[in-house]
Amino acid sequence: MRELTAEQIRESMVNATEAEIEKMPLPGLYETLWDEREYLGWRDPDGSPRGYIVHWVDDRPVGFIVRAASSTLRSGIGAMCSFCHTPQPSTQVLMFSAPKGGAAGRDGNTIGTYLCADLACSMMIRMLPATSELTFSRTEIVARRSAGLTERLQRFTANLLKTA
Repeated sequence: MRELTAEQIRESMVNATEAEIEKMPLPGLYETLWDEREYLGWRDPDGSPRGYIVHWVDDRPVGFIVRAASSTLRSGIGAMCSFCHTPQPSTQVLMFSAPKGGAAGRDGNTIGTYLCADLACSMMIRMLPATSELTFSRTEIVARRSAGLTERLQRFTANLLKTA
């Protein structure tokens, strides 16, 4: 992922009001390992259900606000993030909804999906692979997982931006 500035992040938000953008907390951009990310994702540090995702679509950053559901999956079962396809305990995957962009979002239309609770899919795909994948090199595994994560993220963003 290419590096982003605070200004680029704020300008990229497609489903947020000016007030939401103004009070949006930003992650530590100087500590971010940009070459190890497919997108920049973070949660509000105050414990609110809000989260933020920004990624590059062609040559421009596109960002959106997501909101975690107040209820969680039943503990003790497995769950899978729809972006990184990483199976995890149900407590680490949450349903997030995002207002659609433009008039559709202002009319209350949203889309939702199950994501890693900390929005850290880029880290998840870089974890040591399961033994069934060990026939591939680490570089091949991360590249394959990265391509899948990026494709699913772009498909979600395209749905978010649909006006009809």
